[in-house]
Amino acid sequence: MKRLTAILVILIAIVLVGSAFAVGPGKTVEYAGGGKGKVVFSGDTHKGSKCADCHPKLFQMKKAMKMTMADHSTDQMCGACHDGKKAFGQKDEASCSKCHK
Repeated sequence: MKRLTAILVILIAIVLVGSAFAVGPGKTVEYAGGGKGKVVFSGDTHKGSKCADCHPKLFQMKKAMKMTMADHSTDQMCGACHDGKKAFGQKDEASCSKCHK
């Protein structure tokens, strides 16, 4: 009985740790990217990020959320990290293809 309890505790811990990451390694989430092409959010690129790092402070928990070009020039949404210091910036045209496919 103790062994079964220990196994269940370990399995629950593994599930909870795995769900704490934004998008798991090897997985992606795609968003409509307007005229620039779809945006691919990669778990490999954002490894180590947790859901609470961005949600709900920077992004609502809705896949259909809209982002405008004006949003790219602020320190909100993607710009909170993609500011040219913490991660590549998003203000120059050359950076567009890093997210928009």
